[in-house]
Formats: sequence, structure tokens, C-alpha cells
Amino acid sequence: MPAYTPPLDDYRFILHEVLKVHEETAIEGYDELTEDMTGQILEEAGKIARDVLAPLNATGDDQGCRLENGVVHTPAGFRDAWNLLVEGGWPSMECDPEFGGQGVPSVLNMTVGLTQSSANMAFMMYSGLTHGAYSAIHTHGTDEQKRMYLPKLVSGEWTGTMNLTEPQCGTDLGLVRTKAEPAADGSWKVTGQKIFISSGEHDLAANIIHLVLARTPGAAEGTRGLSLFIVPKYLVGADGGLGERNALSCGKVEEKMGIHGNATCVMNYDGASGWMVGEEGKGLRAMFTMMNEARLLVGMQGLSQASAAYRAAAAYAKDRLQGRSVTGAAEPDKPADPLIVHADVRRLLLDQKAFVEGGIGFLCWVTMLLDAEKRHTDPKMREKAGDMVALLTPVIKGFLTEEGFRLTVNAQQIFGGHGYIEETGMSQFVRDARIAMIYEGTTGVQALDLVGRKLALRGGQPIMTFFEYVKGYIRDNEDDLALAKDFLNPLKQASKDLQQAAMFFMQAGMKNPNAALAGSVDFLHLFGHVCMGLAWARMAKAAHRAIQEGHGDRAFYEAKIVTGRYYMRRVLPETGLRLARIETGADPVMDLPADAF
Repeated sequence: MPAYTPPLDDYRFILHEVLKVHEETAIEGYDELTEDMTGQILEEAGKIARDVLAPLNATGDDQGCRLENGVVHTPAGFRDAWNLLVEGGWPSMECDPEFGGQGVPSVLNMTVGLTQSSANMAFMMYSGLTHGAYSAIHTHGTDEQKRMYLPKLVSGEWTGTMNLTEPQCGTDLGLVRTKAEPAADGSWKVTGQKIFISSGEHDLAANIIHLVLARTPGAAEGTRGLSLFIVPKYLVGADGGLGERNALSCGKVEEKMGIHGNATCVMNYDGASGWMVGEEGKGLRAMFTMMNEARLLVGMQGLSQASAAYRAAAAYAKDRLQGRSVTGAAEPDKPADPLIVHADVRRLLLDQKAFVEGGIGFLCWVTMLLDAEKRHTDPKMREKAGDMVALLTPVIKGFLTEEGFRLTVNAQQIFGGHGYIEETGMSQFVRDARIAMIYEGTTGVQALDLVGRKLALRGGQPIMTFFEYVKGYIRDNEDDLALAKDFLNPLKQASKDLQQAAMFFMQAGMKNPNAALAGSVDFLHLFGHVCMGLAWARMAKAAHRAIQEGHGDRAFYEAKIVTGRYYMRRVLPETGLRLARIETGADPVMDLPADAF
């Protein structure tokens, strides 16, 4: 099985030389993000990822979760690993100090999550869903609910879930049938079945706090009639102690393509006691607090699997002897040359390397905007950052998961037949990465959200802010001739492609909505590539500066520049292809009659 070594140098470079987080004093808590502080935390997170989580990855895949007598048993070693995280305070990093959290900014927490998810995605899902439940209750819950549930969700003593999907509805939540009837004591009796519930039942924690969408009596049809309820596995007393088991159960653990180590459950609610979160009929609004956070985390998962797979593929390509270089033997004292001498293998690896390293820069920048939305001292900057996060969330989710899966497959390809057998571990990366394109809204749903809602958000202000940001970056750095030729000029062209596509939607989409929606996934990818191009331009600038100033490892910075140049020359021109597809409009997609399929 492939060993995992976290890319700590890449994290340091992004946080402190590209984003310069420690200099952003207007964002609360960023003055504490010194290089020593982030370095110590990421080094410890990396040790856990390397020494504890990565060795359990194959175990979780092989053993899976099993349901016996109503109890779901997680794979061997998972409970000890969870206790280690809890004892170390890792689940509490980003949480509110009022409830036992450490108040660490999101950008550092996300980087820790990327490190640990790269090592064991299925295991880290237990923590990710718990943080989402914490966020929903923290934002929309009553003071009593916060006092009762948050401290133990923060500590990791309890975990949380999100219950939306039912057998008859996935994306279309207006079809939810689960009912909630009022009880005399102010609680509600929740009845219905939810499916595909990640971490729905397990043996890691003493209690599981389910957040369940349900319909109250007389509620409006569609999503406007949905309310959100806290439904704990065990009822919680006024003193915080656990009482009797609630009327809910796991009916089945799904057999899945991947993420076997996470318990994906069918959950049955049989008049279970629940407590409403927020206002009646406003449940979807409260649930979207959790879902939008989850979409960023799922984008991170797509990147994480590509990252782990790339590192395994790079190590294999430098070790595996196959054939000779076409320009002459690279290692004549050996029976063959390593795979990495072959141009097509290098192409596969560079596609992965450029995506993984650029993706870290893209993800950390958006997470920094999320911090600005929550923590910036200027209310106008908080609003502006929030608009950008809303715009870029579907891009993070859709683009990083689609490209992450594609490049994980490319990593498997480098192993040839050995990548198809289980002992190398490459198959697991592919199978685990596949779900990220589906849950929390498929790529098509993200594209529909981006084109149908986010482009028009606040009269188009967020997308205009993005364009102005890119233009401003190019303008501010155009005197740097090396940067302009290799990075800024390609970025300028890609940004023009994105603007032209947006203009096409505005013109053609008004007459025929399908003209926009037929190109929505292409637009999402086009947008993603522009964001990656921006990330690489910023990284190249930082690398050039480091070389000029003569600090650090020159080879590290030179590799950044060469890798970034590859992305700008070989990958970023895809924006032109995406634009050409978009401008064909609806006809090629919609002309074929349904009965001809």
C-alpha cells in the first residue's frame, strides 16, 4: 500500500508566501497565524495522518462497516483513532471558544482537513459531518440548544449527521415526506425514512445528533414547507446526561463503490423525539448552513484524493523500470529506465502535480475569503467576501471533485495493470474519489446553481467583483515581464473567455434558458480553470520573489515556476474549448427527441 507523506512545504508556501496570512491583520485571528504556529500544527496533523490514519485507510476499505443487532461496528482501529483525535482537540479547532472550541481560522482548519482527508477520507467524514451539525445549531439554534449540544459536538464526544435524502427524493427536496407532529411537551415526533446518511450509525461516539428535514402538519408543499429538527440517538437530559434510546434505528448499511470505512446508513425514524431548529418552514435555510460548508469540504475531498494518488504515482514512476528513453538510456547500468523518463508519463504526472498544487492555492484562497466573511473588521469587506464565497462554492465543489477524480484515474494509469489490483491501493483512491462528484449536489446541480443563481446574485455584483479582482492583479503586476509572458497573458485570455461565456448566457439565456443550462457544466470548468490560473500566477510571483531574494530552497521555487508554466501552456487553454461548446447553445443538446435515446 502507498505510504503517505503530507506536503508541508507546499502548505507553508501557500499560507505564508502566497497568501501571507500572518499579514492580514484586519481578519480576526490571522495575526496569530505565524509560520511557527501553523508549522507546528500542520506537522502534528501530518504525523497523525501519516502514522495513524493512512495505515487504516486500506483496513477501512477492506473491512467496511457492519450492522449487527442494531449496532454499526466501524473497522478495526477506527475507534482508537477517533479517541486520539478527540484527546488532541482536533475536532474543536475552528469552533467557538464559548463552547469549548479553539477559535482557529478556517484557512488553517481546512489545511489540516486536507492533510488528514488525503490520508483517510472515509474516516475523516465522521468529523466533517459533525462540524456541519455544529455549524447549523450554532447559527440557527436556541441558546438552550447550543448549551445542550454544542460542547460535546465540539469536543468530539458526540458526532452529528445531516438527514435530507429519501428514497423518492435526492436533489428535489420539495418531495420530502418525513413528518413531524407536535408533542404536548414542545418537542416533535419525527416519522419517516432517510437514506444515504453518512456516519448515520456507528460505535465511535456516545451519542449521534441527527439533523433531520421534515414536514409539519399543514405545511406548504415544496421546500417552503420544510423544517429542521435535532433528533438525538439518545435523549439528552437537562443536566447533559444521556437518557433512553430515541425511536430511531439504522435499517441498513449501504454497500458502496468506495468510502467503505464510513457508515452510509438507511435511517428509520418511528415517532422519534425531535426539537425544531430555527423557524417553522425555514428548515432548508438552516440546513444550507450545513450544506454549503459541506460543499467546500467535498471539494477538499476531491483534491485530497488526487493529492494522495499523485504522490503514490510519482514515487512509482521514479522507481518502476520499464523501457528505455527514446533519447538514449537514462540509466544504462540498469536493465531498463524508470517510467518517469517517458514523455507521456511525465504528462500524466504534470497534469496531476499542477492540479494538486494549484488546487491547494485555490482552496486556501477561498477559505481565506470565508474567514474574511466571518472575521473581517470592516462590514463592507465581510459582505464582499461573503458574495465571493457564495459565487465560488459551486466552483470549488464541482471543479475540484471532477478534476480530482479524473486525475486520480490518471495516477492509477501510471501503475498500469498494477493499478487495477487492490494491493497497490490505487483502486481505493479512485473509488473513494468518485462519490465526491455526487453527494452534496452533483456536478450538474452545482453548475445549475452557478449559472442559474450565482451569476445573477445581487445584480451580478459578485461575478463583476471577481473579474475586477483578476484584472487588478494583472494590472498591478504587468511590469514584471517574466510573469506577464508566462502567466499574466494566458490568465488574461482565459478571463476573457469566461467573460464572453457569461455574456453569452445573459444574451441567449434570456431568450432560451436551455441555451445557458446546456453549457453550464462547461462554464463551471471554465471558471475553475481561471481560478487555477489565478492561483498559479500568484504562486509564480511568490516563487520569483523568493529566488530574487535568495531565501529558501531554490529548487523548490524553480519547480513551482516550471509546474505553473506547464499549467498555463498546456491546461489553461482548455477555456477556449469550453467557450466554443457554450456558444453552440441549446440546439445540439436539446434537438434529439427523448424517444430517440
